[in-house]
Amino acid sequence: MSEVKNVTVGKPKVGGAVHRAPIGSTLPTDALSELDEAFKNLGYCSEDGLVNSNSMESDSIKAWGGDTVLTYQSSKEDTFKLTLLETLNVDVMKTVYGEDNVKGTDIISGLTVEANAKDPTPYAWVVDMILRDNVLKRIVIPEASITELDDITYADEDAVGYGLTITAVPDDKGNTHYEYIQKKAEV
Repeated sequence: MSEVKNVTVGKPKVGGAVHRAPIGSTLPTDALSELDEAFKNLGYCSEDGLVNSNSMESDSIKAWGGDTVLTYQSSKEDTFKLTLLETLNVDVMKTVYGEDNVKGTDIISGLTVEANAKDPTPYAWVVDMILRDNVLKRIVIPEASITELDDITYADEDAVGYGLTITAVPDDKGNTHYEYIQKKAEV
C-alpha cells in the first residue's frame, strides 16, 4: 500500500552536512551519534545538494544463433557529486587541493595553494541529512577520493564553488557506503 508519509526530501543538517576525515578514523554506525573529532566540517554546499550515482554495468553472453544465455554485472561504480561553497574554508581547500598543497592556517595570516598533478588524498566521508518528520539520514563512505573537479568560475553574480565528484572504493566488507536512517526522539 502506498503512503504519502514515505515521500521525503533530503535537507542538510543544520551546521554543515558534509564532513571528511583521514582514513582509519572512527566511523559512525548510526544516524544519531556524534562524529569523531577527526572529521572536518566542509560547510555549505550548493542548492543542488548531493547526487549519488550508484550505477552498475552489465554484459551478456550470447549463444550461437543470438540467444542471450547469461547476463552478469561487469562493473559497479559508486560516486557522489556536490559543490562545496565555502571556498575560503581552509579545510575545504585542503580537501580539494590536498593537505600538503595548502600552506598556512587561515586567511588572516595568508594562505598559499599549490595546484599540481599529485594524486588526491582519499578520505572517509560522512553526509548528514534531515528527512521528513525529523528523520535523520547519514551516509558513511569509508573511503573515497576526488575523481573529478568541475571548472571553477569567478563571476560577479555567482558564488565561487568547488564542484567535485568523489568515487568510493569497497571497504574490507566489500561495501562502498552505508546509509543509516533513524527518527530523532522528540524532546
